[in-house]
Amino acid sequence: MVDIDAKSTFRGLPLTAEQDAEIRHYIKKQKQHGAPWDTPELDAMLKDMLEPPGDDEDSGAADETKAAAERATASIDEAMDPIEASEERNAAMENEGMRGSKR
Repeated sequence: MVDIDAKSTFRGLPLTAEQDAEIRHYIKKQKQHGAPWDTPELDAMLKDMLEPPGDDEDSGAADETKAAAERATASIDEAMDPIEASEERNAAMENEGMRGSKR
């Protein structure tokens, strides 16, 4: 794999190899169609790539949901048939949901 440093990436930005390739592909595609490439869409792509995801309220809810799903999955016996396991997992998720709403 080729190491890409900031000097060789688009505008010297700290992009991963995949991000740099995506930007260069976008520019090439725009040029092939005769369209301008330095667009607000490109700026938005770069912003998404360079700014880490924010700590908004949704991420906390997602973390709680993931934790509840993991607890529900842990309560299932691997020897169960798939339908029974699915029903048990759904019941455990409902139980976790009821616990969370009382807090």
